[in-house]
Amino acid sequence: MSPPSFAYDAALRSRITRNLSGYERRAVDLDDRRRAAVAIVVVDSTLGEDRVDPAPPTAEAMNVIPGGSGGLDGRMANVSGGAAFVLCRRSAGLNSHASQWALPGGRLDDGEDAIDAARRELDEELGVSLGDDSVLGLLDDYPTRSGYVITPVVLWGAGPLDLRPAPDEVLAAYRVGLHELCRDDSPRFVTIPESDRPVVQVPLGNDLIHAPTGAVLVQFRWLALEGNDESVAGFEQPVFAWR
Repeated sequence: MSPPSFAYDAALRSRITRNLSGYERRAVDLDDRRRAAVAIVVVDSTLGEDRVDPAPPTAEAMNVIPGGSGGLDGRMANVSGGAAFVLCRRSAGLNSHASQWALPGGRLDDGEDAIDAARRELDEELGVSLGDDSVLGLLDDYPTRSGYVITPVVLWGAGPLDLRPAPDEVLAAYRVGLHELCRDDSPRFVTIPESDRPVVQVPLGNDLIHAPTGAVLVQFRWLALEGNDESVAGFEQPVFAWR
């Protein structure tokens, strides 16, 4: 059973801002990797708006989950209600990480910082333009196996927002209630023979979200919502995300 939903109000915005502003985030050197940014966009949502999932995954995709899918079917349904964040199912036609779960984001263009890139990618992928006053703070950098250092940018969406996914990049977008991040069974961890680090899994709906997105979401819960500054740097990605 999921915990109660979060109210989308000034008190929540103040809590997130306070927890992030008092935190000295961990930056990571590039070491031949490229800089990227993702947007954790806090929005409002309506209970039941997501009962039909237009983008269920294939059985093949579920079979690569480390530790097994445990009977999950991969649908992102029945997760909305109250304060939420925006989660995307990437387009099946992309050259890398096709059909995987992701936060809006991408590589930094020349001359951009992480905040600029996160806001630009949000506009390009979902048709949402947010101003400077939407920025609540940054989380730790997370280095990926595929050659990037990701900087997560937390943004306040000012309402439910009108999400208009760009079909060449985003198959579907979902408003996932923040309460889903706070379930008693989240996060969970499994081991893989390819690494001595634990693979993090965040149960959402009828699927499991893995790092890098899963690691970012865990730190958002721990730090932004709960004020816990524990690092997620030791969280591993599943092998299917290494490329």
